[in-house]
Amino acid sequence: MKYKRDPKRIREVLGDKIQFILGDMACVYGGLLAGCSFFAGYPITPASEVAEGMARLLPRVGGTYIQMEDEIGSLAAVIGASWGGAKAMTATSGPGFSLMMENYGYAVMTETPCVIVNVQRTGPSTGQPTLGAQGDMMQVRWGTHGDFEAIALAPSTVQECMDLTIEAFNLAEKYRNPVCVMTDGEIGHLRERIVIPDEKELKIINRVPATIDKEKFIPFSNSQIQKNSKVPDFPTFGTGYHTYVTGLTHNIYGFPATDKQKDHQELVLRITTKITDDREKLTMVEKLYIDDAKIAVVTYGATARPAETAVEMARRKGIKVGMLRLKLVWPFPIKEIQNLASQVDKIVVPEMNLGQIVHPIREYSEGQCEVVNVPKVGGEMHLPHEIFKYLEGK
Repeated sequence: MKYKRDPKRIREVLGDKIQFILGDMACVYGGLLAGCSFFAGYPITPASEVAEGMARLLPRVGGTYIQMEDEIGSLAAVIGASWGGAKAMTATSGPGFSLMMENYGYAVMTETPCVIVNVQRTGPSTGQPTLGAQGDMMQVRWGTHGDFEAIALAPSTVQECMDLTIEAFNLAEKYRNPVCVMTDGEIGHLRERIVIPDEKELKIINRVPATIDKEKFIPFSNSQIQKNSKVPDFPTFGTGYHTYVTGLTHNIYGFPATDKQKDHQELVLRITTKITDDREKLTMVEKLYIDDAKIAVVTYGATARPAETAVEMARRKGIKVGMLRLKLVWPFPIKEIQNLASQVDKIVVPEMNLGQIVHPIREYSEGQCEVVNVPKVGGEMHLPHEIFKYLEGK
């Protein structure tokens, strides 16, 4: 796709440096700043404002917006656009995310960089369309079949909806993998002040294109350009590189190898370890009062907001409580949890679900401390006192 990111035009379209906007709209801003040139989606509450914002702004910077017939087609179009050279994204909520699972796996298998914004709502099924939740945190990791690694970010503020959408594009391009921004109805429909970064403050990563001799190019091997990289160079369609793209197990040349154990093993190990090898580099956490903490709250997304208030309440009462906020939930920050569990007596995990991220926290705590699940469903956020009571031991 012929698109050249124009920082000056993007700035003109976005307007004032300081704005008061929805979290959903901040995801739109993040996409545009990252260089997104293609969006395909289907309206669904509470993510519709992402599609609406892209429909209004993306064509003004030279990009393409298309409303598809459903979420299956939306992600399929995004995958195709990415192979055509575009930075591409879509946005949805729980029911649509479920429909995307087959193509989510296809994007993993074909190593297609793209971004999916999931503005989570209550479920299962249709659930409560206007009410937020965090019920898709395991689905993003395990929802499609087979062995794979997910990359998923969880913004807690409207500013982070923009910032982490930019980061999602960077990670998608760097690792040639779909990346999910796991926001929710509370953050998506929250209005807050944001500061749009200046161009010189932005870090933008682009995929490494295939540039070597076309006769020597190997489409699904380790990089032939970047030393020690397991991420293949990208042969954009239309640039003369003949590439066979399939969701079937394939060899390094892209051709199906459905009966070859060695090819399957090498492929799956490469597409997973290209991410897990960088687990510690990818880890993004925010720490509050951790140094002397005997109790820790581990949190993410919207739940971090009442959790922080609860921690402050406990501190005022002399209780040594700290907070670890996961900005990137997958790949899971194993070492951070292991280190924390060795320091504290108890980890408290509030979530807007019946308990999802609490399970890997419990696993990687390895019995070193007590891990307490603080669930909440019904489309409402925790109140600070509902978390605080687990911190004072009542």
